[in-house]
Amino acid sequence: MQLVDRIYDLTETFPSREWFGLAYQLRKSAVSIPSNIAEGHRLKTGSYAHHLKIALGSHAELDTQCEIATRRNYIASDLRGELKALIAEVGRITHGLLRSVDPTA
Repeated sequence: MQLVDRIYDLTETFPSREWFGLAYQLRKSAVSIPSNIAEGHRLKTGSYAHHLKIALGSHAELDTQCEIATRRNYIASDLRGELKALIAEVGRITHGLLRSVDPTA
């Protein structure tokens, strides 16, 4: 959730031409991660692993979109390091969850 909050804060400063473009995609990807984890957990079935894999896909999208935003100078380079660390932490946690429900993953 901290990552979602950070993405929302950062995208507030994006140019208006990006509100329905990159800013929207960043927010959508960020929100998708905890949403899919929660949905899969709520179902408490074999689909939990499926939802965790979707969350990891959104995680990869978010990381790529943050890189694009940095290259376009919408995210300051010094903030990119902070974001990379937060994104990496979310990835480790999500991968750990996936391994706990599907050791073959």
